[in-house]
Amino acid sequence: QVQLVESGGGLVQAGGSLRLSCAASGIFGAFGMGWFRQTPGKEREFVADISGTGGGANYANSVKGRFTISRDDAKRTVYLHMDNLKPEDTAVYYCAARVSDYDQYNYWGQGTQVTVSS
Repeated sequence: QVQLVESGGGLVQAGGSLRLSCAASGIFGAFGMGWFRQTPGKEREFVADISGTGGGANYANSVKGRFTISRDDAKRTVYLHMDNLKPEDTAVYYCAARVSDYDQYNYWGQGTQVTVSS
């Protein structure tokens, strides 16, 4: 059974940093991993993803240069390090997994709230 559990969210002032973690069970290895976020009334949006086969990482333009996605396959964990946070980064952040870099994301975590105060 696949399970993704996010942690690390919280309240931070603008300009601050947070690191989100996503612990995976039932999968990892070659699975592609991603982070998405959603605010009330809006659709879930892509934040970043990282290949399971050494293909690198991709970022949304809104977070490029501020956020870094990484993975530790030994710990079956993917991270999202967020620097220079802005109030518009406030959202529920979701971890997601897919079988390969070419599949849709089929597995989702429950989300963790990030709130950035101005």
